[in-house]
Amino acid sequence: MILEVWTTLLHGFYVSISPENLLACTVGVLLGTLAGVLPGIGPVGAIALLLPLSFSINVTSSLIMFAGIFYGAMYGGSTTSILLNLPGEAASVVTCIDGNAMAKQGRAGAALAVAAIGSFIAGTLGVVGLTLFAPLLANAALVFGPAEYFAIAVLGLIILTRLTGRSMLKSALMAVIGIILGTVGLDNLTGVSRFSYVFDELQRGMEFAIVAMGLFGVSEVLDTMIRPPDKISWQPVRFRELYPSWEEWRRSLAPIFRGGTTGFLVGLLPGPAATISTFVSYALEKKLSKHPEQFGKGAIEGVAGPEAANNAAASATMIPLLSLGLPFSGASAILLSGFMIHGVTPGPTMVTERPDLFWGLIASMYLGNVLLLIINLPMVGMFAYILKTPANILMPLVLIITMAGAYSLNNSVFDLWLLAIFGLLGFFMRKTGFEPAPLAVGLMLGPALERGLVQGLLIGNGDIWTSFARPISGTLLAIAFILILFNVVRWVGKIRYGGRAGTTHLDNKQ
Repeated sequence: MILEVWTTLLHGFYVSISPENLLACTVGVLLGTLAGVLPGIGPVGAIALLLPLSFSINVTSSLIMFAGIFYGAMYGGSTTSILLNLPGEAASVVTCIDGNAMAKQGRAGAALAVAAIGSFIAGTLGVVGLTLFAPLLANAALVFGPAEYFAIAVLGLIILTRLTGRSMLKSALMAVIGIILGTVGLDNLTGVSRFSYVFDELQRGMEFAIVAMGLFGVSEVLDTMIRPPDKISWQPVRFRELYPSWEEWRRSLAPIFRGGTTGFLVGLLPGPAATISTFVSYALEKKLSKHPEQFGKGAIEGVAGPEAANNAAASATMIPLLSLGLPFSGASAILLSGFMIHGVTPGPTMVTERPDLFWGLIASMYLGNVLLLIINLPMVGMFAYILKTPANILMPLVLIITMAGAYSLNNSVFDLWLLAIFGLLGFFMRKTGFEPAPLAVGLMLGPALERGLVQGLLIGNGDIWTSFARPISGTLLAIAFILILFNVVRWVGKIRYGGRAGTTHLDNKQ
């Protein structure tokens, strides 16, 4: 079986290295990198814009190009996240936390290099998994129903809201606000408009990309602008500091493989898997780290793990698309439309009916990962030197790019107002000790939580306990309850013993 797979994969490499297909792969990864760097565009927007151009080339080349755009955007999104605290793509939101902190410490080059190499390793491992386990893992993912997705969302919210390790109450409050924002717009089940008031534009809901760009990017611009000129200083980048030290490589290796594994498994689930996998990877690395206090202040693990996770997830989302014809994410849905436009129906019969296309596409992903490493790694120095641009020039350019990206999502001026509002909100959150990451988690997981809960209640005739009766969802909800109880007990203990220690200290002084 395995020998047969590798034999057909070799034939796929023969297909993918033809001049036309190799050129399509190169163009795809370059456009994907650019789409990731420019805020708001992302793989979905880039593929949608280029669909008409694919009519003039053959189906194999066009789909190889679209796949290159898809995983290339996962590479490019880390660049502005690290350098400017501006997520170029939704899956790069978590990279802002430690990546930008490293940039401000003069380690932008190291962060960029680790992100590129981690993405290459995890992306390649993800394609190996796609090659070997596509039918098996896709069928396993289909076992999950509404109750399981509700349980995953609940557990994810509990684990992921404390990404930065600050106040539990503040993190929980931000997560709840994110969930509330996720309910804005048309209800997917009933079609009822909620919290849109007189603004028709709100009926489509809150765009995660706009919220993320406002909370992280625009707030960074505002925070930089109000600082006195003598305090606005990006650290100079020396040539020997452009790439990671041996200590940074040592600390990055295990997170890269853990992130790749985590991203691949999460990528098998419907929804924004690449984005969710980065939050999961970050929380996991912080939990396993011997120095969790360094997270949020420039921990290299906080860059390596999430960047590996989003690239592995990008490969994993291709599994249900190619083997079952089911798009589990927005980007894979756009890819599916590309298949359909060219008269190709992905699914179980695709392997036998169109082996050249199926294996050529998978082989091109191996080549694409190598091309991305070749393209991105030598440019680390150039990217890092962006930080030497004076802030009074750099920040207006960042704001212009951010506004252009936000406008390009829906060609709506209303989105620019939302960008400004969330930018101001993020700015005031910085000044008052609140973190934007839990709010982003709540906004991202809120719709999945609501959808899983409502659908589960409909299936169970209004009985919520049916979710606990199912083995997988019941186990996940039990773990969530234990985690809540543990956090509450620990919080109460800190208040109790902290207050007692303070009293003892005062008594000793007297």
